[in-house]
Amino acid sequence: AFTIGYEMSYTNILNMLDNLNKYKIILASGSPRRRELLEGLGLSFTVKCIDGIDESYPESLPAEETALFIAKKKSEAYKGLTDSGHLIITADTVVVCNDMVLGKPSNKNEAQKMLNMLSGKTHQVITGVTLATKEKTVSFSVSTDVRFTTLDKKEIEYYVDKYRPLDKAGAYGIQEWIGYVGVEYISGSYYNVMGLPIQRLYQELKKF
Repeated sequence: AFTIGYEMSYTNILNMLDNLNKYKIILASGSPRRRELLEGLGLSFTVKCIDGIDESYPESLPAEETALFIAKKKSEAYKGLTDSGHLIITADTVVVCNDMVLGKPSNKNEAQKMLNMLSGKTHQVITGVTLATKEKTVSFSVSTDVRFTTLDKKEIEYYVDKYRPLDKAGAYGIQEWIGYVGVEYISGSYYNVMGLPIQRLYQELKKF
């Protein structure tokens, strides 16, 4: 009975992957980390980035809704591609600390300020994701709690100088040195902190 169940499950996975591959999947992100995570699902996809997308959001928007708002906004910029059988995946990740949204730092000084703010505190990493085809659009967000130990000034300066995390929300990558020495614990999806809640994304893609 176990063998039959296994074979059925294996067949279902292959059928699901084949069904998804009827779409021309586009990952609308330049993030190498999101690309790596999506590759891990075994799907065929291409990466396409549109420059100059407005990622602003209303000041009155609750911090926990910001990532999803921006992911939906990004999806609108790719709407024309859904007419030709594409499935568009857009995502946005923000760090929220003390109800303040931390996006990507604009320079090294700002990166150091962000890490000083996160030092010794628990913050939330929230990723919003939108899946869009011509027929339907699905959006969701995932939140992970991350606790940093108290970081000293030299540790922060070393990380920012060596790794230059200007392309990362909250000025850090959990998979880098700062994650090894600074993260005490996380509650939730590790991959979400990297930039894509891949387990939840897989579940949503199965429904397609």
